[in-house]
Amino acid sequence: MKTTLRESVTTHALLIVAALFAVYPLGSIVASSLSGRSGGIDWGNFAVAWTRGHFASALTSSAIVAITVVIVTAVISCTAGYALGTMRVPGSRVIMAVLLVGLVLPYEVTVLPLYQLLSGWGLVDTYWALILPQVGLSVPLGVFWMRTFFASVPGEILEAARMDGASRFQILRQVLLPIAGPAVATLSTILFLFTWNEFLLALVLVPGNVSAQTAPLALSFFAGTDRASNPSVTAAAAVLVALPIIVAYIVLQRRLITGLTAGAVK
Repeated sequence: MKTTLRESVTTHALLIVAALFAVYPLGSIVASSLSGRSGGIDWGNFAVAWTRGHFASALTSSAIVAITVVIVTAVISCTAGYALGTMRVPGSRVIMAVLLVGLVLPYEVTVLPLYQLLSGWGLVDTYWALILPQVGLSVPLGVFWMRTFFASVPGEILEAARMDGASRFQILRQVLLPIAGPAVATLSTILFLFTWNEFLLALVLVPGNVSAQTAPLALSFFAGTDRASNPSVTAAAAVLVALPIIVAYIVLQRRLITGLTAGAVK
């Protein structure tokens, strides 16, 4: 169907307006972070925020937690999704029902039980207090995601691999995972964004260990003490916290598009 000039102009106008609404908050924060007390541009706000907020440690903690959660969840999701999507697993309906509960249950109701459980294990104020709960919270989404993908793979591909003598693990590793790249990349992107931005679990489970506090938690503490005295430094701290995830999203998005293009060509 041919698009008329009027429809094209209307569509582009709506997209431009939506883009302006989406970019304005980020642009205002960046502009505030660069504003100096005398009215000029002051790059020193970033150095002050970096030093006062101890963001080197916080960003390292966020990276450790997010990367670990993504890797562990992706491995569990691929193996479990492969089994549930291509095999007859006893009790699979019960398993999927339990995963569905974990997917729709508001995680806020689990914070107090998690604190009591991890406190009994002596894991509060450690990286494990952030990694283990977030893996558990991410697995239901990951398993549903990968199960849907593996179930959509034509059965002829799996049957041909079995006829060639491939084991179940070889089918997963050599046949399915190479074509599952876009699905895994998308899942990894979502999990990384969610894990990096997680605030409530960090606030409750690692409140006393500065070295294990993540970037959003460190930003919250820093903003609470420095906002009134110097809002430009607070805005610079917000940019520092947001910058790694923006870069990571761009990188993962490019890999996703590359994987989709490669899959289409093949």
